[in-house]
Amino acid sequence: MLFNSYLFLLIFLPVTLAVYYGAGRLNLRLAALWLCLTSFVFYGWWNPQFVALLAGSIAFNFVVSLLILHTAARPKLQGLIVGLGVGADLALLFHYKYFATLLNFLTDLGMTSSTMDAIILPLGISFFTFTQIGYLLDCRAGVVKERSLLSYVLFVTFFPHLIAGPILHHKEMMPQFAQPENYRFKAENLSVGGMLFVIGLAKKVLLADGIAPYADAGFAAPGELQFWASWGASLCYALQLYFDFSGYSDMALGLAKMFGIRFPLNFNSPYKAGSIIEFWARWHMTLTRYLTAYLYYPVAMAISKWRTDRNLPVGAQGVATVGGFLASIVTPTLFTMALAGVWHGAGFQFLVFGLLHAMYLSVNHAWRIFVVGRKPAAARNLGVVKRAACVLLTFVAVLVAQAFFRAHGVGDAMLLMQGMIGLRGMETLDLATHVSGLAWGDAWRVLVGHHLQLIYAVVLLGIAWFAPNAHQILGRYSPALFKPQEAPTPWMRWRPNLAWLTVMLALLFVCLVNLHKETRFLYFQF
Repeated sequence: MLFNSYLFLLIFLPVTLAVYYGAGRLNLRLAALWLCLTSFVFYGWWNPQFVALLAGSIAFNFVVSLLILHTAARPKLQGLIVGLGVGADLALLFHYKYFATLLNFLTDLGMTSSTMDAIILPLGISFFTFTQIGYLLDCRAGVVKERSLLSYVLFVTFFPHLIAGPILHHKEMMPQFAQPENYRFKAENLSVGGMLFVIGLAKKVLLADGIAPYADAGFAAPGELQFWASWGASLCYALQLYFDFSGYSDMALGLAKMFGIRFPLNFNSPYKAGSIIEFWARWHMTLTRYLTAYLYYPVAMAISKWRTDRNLPVGAQGVATVGGFLASIVTPTLFTMALAGVWHGAGFQFLVFGLLHAMYLSVNHAWRIFVVGRKPAAARNLGVVKRAACVLLTFVAVLVAQAFFRAHGVGDAMLLMQGMIGLRGMETLDLATHVSGLAWGDAWRVLVGHHLQLIYAVVLLGIAWFAPNAHQILGRYSPALFKPQEAPTPWMRWRPNLAWLTVMLALLFVCLVNLHKETRFLYFQF
């Protein structure tokens, strides 16, 4: 079931909300059970056979978590249980996401004679698997406090995040599911959550889906594109991905708020970032947090211990040397981003995507340590022009990496790269040819028709760069587990009044009118 469908908007969501708050007046556990049941229905609507997979994964990981907690006094046995539990989760993920691709790749190399059709990928398997792996690791670390089975099932299955995130942490969510007041109806929850949901729906239906045909057309034949067309295809996909994922993230936070639950912020205007480090602090923020906590830090700490044992400098003194920088910064970054790339898909283009970002991040860290770090504090402030140049440079780097993210393979991505550096020539913009002999009104319509893709891309890029995001529009009313941020001008700040209710209803009406077809969110494929 999709958030952007009449079935969800007109039947599933109203019924789920009504029964949830009705049950909450009678019995809190009944309300939680109802939410678990509807979450399973939501997940199984696309393919019912995967409900058993999700339920089995939850049951397995909950039992493993209990074993981990009960063997706290026996660290070796506990470590073995953790390893088996995490290994089983990764094996399941590998089977569905990578096994067929790997087998066919080995067949192409002549190492095997078997081939396999692509296995149907269960929706959200990466998200609910990563969520539960994090829970198991936290059980071993001794930071798990809430151990209720019902809260755990709701933590994993709660439908607003089940398919495409955000990736939740138990210490943020399970206590919320245990709080009685979150099961009581509050008009503020529906008002704030509804506004945020509608903003996200508009991003998906009106913006992302609108520019998607241009991106699809460009990536369908990347070898035929010249310079401007290649950059145009990359730009259109970057904007499609931005508004698609941003829209989903807003809708997820809005839905959670309707049920009295607050999610962590997952998207914070990443195209406004002035560096790749800042970009990853704004893009898929819960994934960045997860990768940092469970991949980057453990590797970095192991390297630090290795260097300490050999009397090599660590910390700020260590990374200030070339050897220390390569060991302490580049190595864990390369490891983390390579796995982040592979997490997104089985093709080599995803590995290249991850390695490109590893290179970007390493260069960014090197610049901060060896260049900026040696400047006087007064000279480190960026002016408006320098900041704009940094944002543009970061955006171009992101465009190049996202070309691999979208392409059907490394070969197609390289064909697009060839066009982007001008190896197939550059188109000429002959406006006179289009409008010669036409009246002004007809000439204007012809020009707009020939350059509709450019106009649309410029408008969307302007929104991404200069407009406040949903978190800023809602300001102090934002439900995100993140510090409040206000829109720059008062008229852009949401308030619980009739004017904003009118805006929300009008925007919802426009979205409903434009729901010509149900299009899946891009992150559903991961």
